[in-house]
Amino acid sequence: MNEVFSEVPFSELGLSEQVMKGLDEYGFKNPTHIQAQIIGPILAGRDVLGQAKTGTGKTAAFGLPILSAAEVDGGVQALVLAPTRELALQIVTELNKLGKHTGIKALSVVGGEKYTKQIEGIKKGCQIVVATPGRVMDLFEKRIIPFDKLKWVVLDEVDRMLDIGFRDDIRRILGKIRQAHQTVFVSATIHPDIEKLARQFMNDDMQRITTVANALTVSQVVQKYIPVKPWDKRKLLIFLLTHEEPALTVVFCRTKKTVDKVAEYLNRKDIEAFAIHGDLPQSKRNRIIERLRSGKLEVLVASDLASRGLDVEGITHIINYDLPEDPEVYVHRIGRTARAGREGTAWSFVEPDQGQLLTEIEKLASVHIENLNYDEFVPSPQPANWTDAKPGSRPAGPPPKRRSEGVVGVPDEVDSLEEAAKLDPTLFPGGIIPKGKPKKTLGSRFKSGRR
Repeated sequence: MNEVFSEVPFSELGLSEQVMKGLDEYGFKNPTHIQAQIIGPILAGRDVLGQAKTGTGKTAAFGLPILSAAEVDGGVQALVLAPTRELALQIVTELNKLGKHTGIKALSVVGGEKYTKQIEGIKKGCQIVVATPGRVMDLFEKRIIPFDKLKWVVLDEVDRMLDIGFRDDIRRILGKIRQAHQTVFVSATIHPDIEKLARQFMNDDMQRITTVANALTVSQVVQKYIPVKPWDKRKLLIFLLTHEEPALTVVFCRTKKTVDKVAEYLNRKDIEAFAIHGDLPQSKRNRIIERLRSGKLEVLVASDLASRGLDVEGITHIINYDLPEDPEVYVHRIGRTARAGREGTAWSFVEPDQGQLLTEIEKLASVHIENLNYDEFVPSPQPANWTDAKPGSRPAGPPPKRRSEGVVGVPDEVDSLEEAAKLDPTLFPGGIIPKGKPKKTLGSRFKSGRR
């Protein structure tokens, strides 16, 4: 049996003629396993909790039955919630492509873009709104997006939405929908919090569908790890990009600062690279994604916001420059390659103290990640000024100031203000010992005569 595609053709799933026409135009004959198993229950009106490996077509799994059943004159009938702007925009692109003959239109409603454009799009008419939770609640409260005609509510990548703090927003949104409707959750990983949310907002006959079998990653991804000392990671990255010559590579880093530094370093070494992370303006992020889709860039350095929403054909290699602390993030990162049955490669840089983290990733994904060594790569000696400080720890240098240091009347040899108060009670009248610097209270909203 094929790991990704079902033997049942789309023509036997009950989709509308208009949707089938679009599928035929794009050459889609057989659905993936998650599509084959979810489309029927959604068309039948069931609530669904679906789990499938990354890159197996979850968007089409919920999108095709909605496109088949939605009415052109029915107003906003479907709300799809996504954790990131990039994923929301990708979902809209795919739905509008698949539904080009249906008359059904999808519209993105996300933060970082002008309200006026989104409001204008809603007023012109759309049947499916794909949104990030914060922006859709804003427009709901402004009475721009009504919920009273919703028939379907979909949470895509629901695990990620819970991870980044949308739990309360999701409950608020789902709680505002009073009429009968279908609720669909889809994700690559499902943990107890998701099941609890499903039980709260889904009907008792909710259908759980799992197609991940024994592993969360598809076998088309060749997964390797490369041992490396932290000071050699940039050198190793240059080695891989110049010796292996991957066609289209996404390099994942743990922090925005590292993303920028790695991209700058690659460009200094004459390897054109673009950085993408949450601090970039949305318009610039959109331009970079468009360049990626059009094949006009070869190396993208990204934070984990891009591990959801980068559904781009042709990504051949994923490099985990920083191994993610959360094993689930690893699953979503490498899911950017080997999409829809294609092949891909994932390399992970593993520092000497990250063996246990690698083991946890292997346990979650149910895979054995093999070691990859290059005899041609010569490790560098540890730099003289290198420290083993991890992100968030104090860098090498003079020790931090004591709380007592610099306080008038407190001897230098005293380590704490509490100790000083015991030696001289008159230092702090009333026995109140300050816990930090005083708040700024000298500012005024009135202009003074001073220049």
